[in-house]
Amino acid sequence: MILFVVAPEQFDIVNGWNFFAEFSIFHLLWLTWIFDMVTQLMPVKNIALGSQKLFKEKFRPALHKLLDWDKLRDYIIKTNKAAGKVLVVWIAFILVLGILKFVGILKNEHLFLISITFYVCDLICVLIWCPFRLMLGNKCCTTCRIFNWDHLMMFTPMLFVGSFFSISLIVWSIVDFLIWEIWIYLHPERFWENSNMALKCSECTDKLCTQYCQKLRKKEKK
Repeated sequence: MILFVVAPEQFDIVNGWNFFAEFSIFHLLWLTWIFDMVTQLMPVKNIALGSQKLFKEKFRPALHKLLDWDKLRDYIIKTNKAAGKVLVVWIAFILVLGILKFVGILKNEHLFLISITFYVCDLICVLIWCPFRLMLGNKCCTTCRIFNWDHLMMFTPMLFVGSFFSISLIVWSIVDFLIWEIWIYLHPERFWENSNMALKCSECTDKLCTQYCQKLRKKEKK
């Protein structure tokens, strides 16, 4: 926000093909976002398990008992309905932004600032507290049904910008989103803690584990 006041020319990157015109500090931010989205498409070490649980390499089946496919189906149906509610609310919010852009209240730079704000909010959700837990009913990021929706939700405010900067980010985020959803359909067992032991608090090694989750971990180990 301060940069928007003291150096507004830095925000020219979000307009048209200005991405290739001259260097801006936001080129580094763009590279960071692209790198984050690329790493969501492959199994990588030292990345939050919540975004990596779709991969076979991260799957630890419960070998001591047979998988209850009926309960797994019920779980997937329940979480899909919750995710659907989040999607409807988000689409409604983005449509409001689109209307404000259409009537001239918001400009490209404002939509970019909103995306940056969402980026900060996403970090807060991971590190401190996430309001989507209330809508989804999940206990933590590791078991979150929509973990890899983060970039799509961050960049959709720029859907109405129409520049290389915005389109490139939105396209990559859509790819991440689609792969996530396809893998949930193909391998739902990787997304349920009762079929994937790696998602249980007692087995969690995620360094981003909150104090709340640490208490659950201790409770499961007893």
